[in-house]
Amino acid sequence: MKFVSRDQISEVVDKNKAVGKILVFTNGCFDIIHAGHVRYLSEAKKLGDCLIVGLNSDRSVQELKGPTRPLNHQEDRAEVVAALAAVDYVVIFDERTAESLVNEVKPDIYVKGGDYRIQDIPEAKIVASNGGKTILIPEVPGRSSTNIIKKITETT
Repeated sequence: MKFVSRDQISEVVDKNKAVGKILVFTNGCFDIIHAGHVRYLSEAKKLGDCLIVGLNSDRSVQELKGPTRPLNHQEDRAEVVAALAAVDYVVIFDERTAESLVNEVKPDIYVKGGDYRIQDIPEAKIVASNGGKTILIPEVPGRSSTNIIKKITETT
């Protein structure tokens, strides 16, 4: 089962760490899956043995992106992300940032897109304090949910 509840994530982490797997963690809204997401998650998976994706809940997406987002409900977004070959587990979190979840998972590698700077990522400090490292994966130019939404609204 790829989708796990927040209550189950510690068990998943413990099971994978017990057999020596390198845990990679990333998080995001993943509102409209596009090629940029697929490439990003595939590259993240190459960095370790087990890729866990923290998915922002509907409430936290609204806080981050505004009242018109997400376009897809969290259960649908989780199902789509979990169906991607690179993803081992998906867990929904309700906070604005993934700091608490990152502290629970204690990933060996934390991944964010190249549109971020490590010094501006609050989770990076937590990862470092737990002995892990943060890696930025270059974004795919022109590929974003925001661009897709803009294109759709301009053509209607």
